[in-house]
Amino acid sequence: MKRRTFLKLASATAVGAVSAPYVHAQANKFAGITLRVNGFGGTYDETLKKCVAEPLKERYGLNVQFTAGPEQDDVIKLIANKSSPPFDMFLGDSPYMVQLIKSGVIEEIKASDVPNIKRVLPGFREFGDHGAPFTFASSVPVYNSKHIKEPLTSYSDIARPDLKARAVMQSPSTFGLMLPLVAIAEENGGSVANMEPAFKVMEAAKPNIVALADTTVTELQMLQNEEVYAGIFWDGRAYELRTKGVPIVTAVPPKGIYSLTTYINVVKGTKYPEAAHACVDQFLSDQGILGLSQVLRFGVTTDINLPEELRKDLLFNSPGRNALKRKVDWEAVMANRSAWIERINKIFRS
Repeated sequence: MKRRTFLKLASATAVGAVSAPYVHAQANKFAGITLRVNGFGGTYDETLKKCVAEPLKERYGLNVQFTAGPEQDDVIKLIANKSSPPFDMFLGDSPYMVQLIKSGVIEEIKASDVPNIKRVLPGFREFGDHGAPFTFASSVPVYNSKHIKEPLTSYSDIARPDLKARAVMQSPSTFGLMLPLVAIAEENGGSVANMEPAFKVMEAAKPNIVALADTTVTELQMLQNEEVYAGIFWDGRAYELRTKGVPIVTAVPPKGIYSLTTYINVVKGTKYPEAAHACVDQFLSDQGILGLSQVLRFGVTTDINLPEELRKDLLFNSPGRNALKRKVDWEAVMANRSAWIERINKIFRS
């Protein structure tokens, strides 16, 4: 055998001898560890299991356990049990991030611990180094084009006279209504500090709104059954209706679109910070990001190169659309939420 050939074979053998134990070690790096994460249930959690939990199990032997429950209840549970947290990681929407940060129950996440943090697009980390944003949903005007011939173009159009007894919105206790209220206020010269323009529009819209839906499913069913022809709804759910054959059009208000971002957080006091950081990194990987986007058409938060067939279905799919995403002062929203709920309830009870 020639010396050069022998050296190549010897080198390959040495690499194999080194790499095999390394790969094995990586596959067992977090074996026996289970990360406890709150969940939102249904398709959402099932998707996260496939695009986050299963790859982590395969790569590191790490178990990720999602337990579905009302987000507000889980926030309260986490804050009440700081010394013995019931979760290692926490899924938190933008408004609840305010409570989580003030209560000191979540850690900051640095790029030195989670490399994929560097891929997050500008503007999506609303709370500094707290939380890793991995998806977002937008509240937008929608309408049934079979019955509504003049397109809706703004949030304030919910008060148009031609929608009398034909519109639906979500309950004032949900952020599915809080976001549109901020949008309507700002469309009409107001702000989170001056919501009177929004309340005036809601008073005008009262004859149109046949229900303030307690759940997203209730609103979806009303639109699907054509009990109503218009509303303000989540963009992903509007897409779902279109897949079911309902001619629901998503309006794109030129003054801006209002969204709610979901963050994955590392809980302060977790016994497994390194495993938690690996989990965050998987949430922000292409595989993690694509999961909810493909299934529910939720927006993406990183520099991922989207497949064309997916990109065309997303609300935010171009620089022009991206520029329409409005910043929301979540601290002010949470501070005023109770007063706004009371005001809306008063309008609809009168």
